[in-house]
Amino acid sequence: MTSDVVQLSVQNVYLSFGGTQALAGVSFDIYEGEILAIIGPNGAGKTSMLNCINNFYQPEKGRIMFMDHDLTRMPPHRIAHVGIARTFQNIALYTGLSTVDNLMAARHIHMRQSMLGSMLYWFGAQREEVENRRIVEEIIEFLEIEHIRKAIVGALPYGLRKRVELGRALALEPRLLLLDEPMTGMNVEEKEDIARFVLDIHELQEITVVLIEHDMGLVMDIADRIIVLDFGSKIAEGTPEEIRNNPVVIQAYLGQEN
Repeated sequence: MTSDVVQLSVQNVYLSFGGTQALAGVSFDIYEGEILAIIGPNGAGKTSMLNCINNFYQPEKGRIMFMDHDLTRMPPHRIAHVGIARTFQNIALYTGLSTVDNLMAARHIHMRQSMLGSMLYWFGAQREEVENRRIVEEIIEFLEIEHIRKAIVGALPYGLRKRVELGRALALEPRLLLLDEPMTGMNVEEKEDIARFVLDIHELQEITVVLIEHDMGLVMDIADRIIVLDFGSKIAEGTPEEIRNNPVVIQAYLGQEN
C-alpha cells in the first residue's frame, strides 16, 4: 500500500552526452509502497533516469536521495547494498550458468561469513549456504520456474530469461525494484504473467516498484502514478486517469488529439 513516505527523491537532475541533453532538470519523488511508471517516446530519457539512480551515469547536476543515502555520491556497486535492485532492457544474465546459479550469484551481498568462517564450514558457512538456497528456492517457486531451475539460462526462451532476471533482482531482497521494459518482446500471455508477478511483488512482498514500459494499456492498469518524460524533461505527473486525459501527453506520446 502506498504511503506518504518519500523513499527516493530525484532533485533537478541534468545529464548530457556531448551535445545531446538526455535529462534536463528532472525532479520527482517515489513514495514507499507504490508502483510508479515512467513513460515517454523513445529517446525521452527513461533508461538514462534509471541509470542515474543506479549511478551507472553520473549526473552533471542535481541529487538523487534514497532515504538518507545520497546515491550520486555512492559507487554503483554499493547501490544494491542500500536496497535497490534493477532489471535491464537488454537481458544481463550469466548465460552459461543455470537458473539456480544465477539467482545464487545475486545473494553474494547477503553472505556474511569471513574467510575463517568459510574454512570452519560446519560452524557457520553451511548454515548461510542453506539459508541462501532456501530464499532462492522460494523465489523460484514464486515465479513458477521450477521446471527450469537447473536449465542453462542461455538456452532458455526469451520470456523465461526475462523471468529469471526478475528473480535475480528479487534475490537481492530490494526495498525498491527498478524494471526497465520487463515485457518488451513478449507475447500477450507472457506479458500477463509478468504483470501478475509485478503486482504480487508489490502487494505480497511490499516492494516499491518503478516500471518503464511501452504497453500503455498495461501501465494504465497497474501503475499508481505515472511520470512522463519527453526530450529529457518531465512534462507530466499524475494518476493514470490524469495522464490519460492530459493533452500535452496525448500530443507528445500517444499521438495528436483528435
